[in-house]
Amino acid sequence: MLTPETPPRDAPASGKGETTRAAILDHATRLATETGLNGLTIGRLASELGLSKSGLFAHFRSKEALQVQILETAAAKFVDEVIRPALRAPRGERRLRAIFERWLEWSTVHSGPGGCLFVAAAVELDDRPGPVRERLVVLQREWLDLIANVYRAGAPTGELSASVDPDQFAHDLYSVMLGFHHSSRLMRDPRASSRAHAGFETLLSTVRRHSA
Repeated sequence: MLTPETPPRDAPASGKGETTRAAILDHATRLATETGLNGLTIGRLASELGLSKSGLFAHFRSKEALQVQILETAAAKFVDEVIRPALRAPRGERRLRAIFERWLEWSTVHSGPGGCLFVAAAVELDDRPGPVRERLVVLQREWLDLIANVYRAGAPTGELSASVDPDQFAHDLYSVMLGFHHSSRLMRDPRASSRAHAGFETLLSTVRRHSA
């Protein structure tokens, strides 16, 4: 997702219009976790917010523009809930652990009533070319790159093996989280969280630097 330094896109004008737009996006982002991006309609959103369709449409000009802004809103929240707090942890294993724990908490508490929007959107958009899919791909690549960079920054501490491919580590950590989503959301496995923790600990054990 976005890094903490990334500026917001298409910032709206200040005043009442900005407040209304922020309220629309907050509600739309939560609703999209349940309906999917394509299942979210202007009509339903307007009705639930007590707005006219034309009034709501004026803020985004198209459903596609709304979908992109929903992704941006979720990404900004992900930065606030996961990335910034995790990056306060000391470099090395503790920072990786903070990323994992915050990410897990995001998936169960902060993302929305329907679970992680990004996981749902990835399934929904994987074979739907266009600006919405393109933006999702960029956000996901940025997140994987950040995880890899956190690993690189942690290697000099001596806790992590310098011979490990950071990009592979990011891929493997993401795989643990995807497994958690499948287990918890679809399978309703009561042990989903404990299994994810076990998977993470196994992954860490493979990348720790062992003394000669």
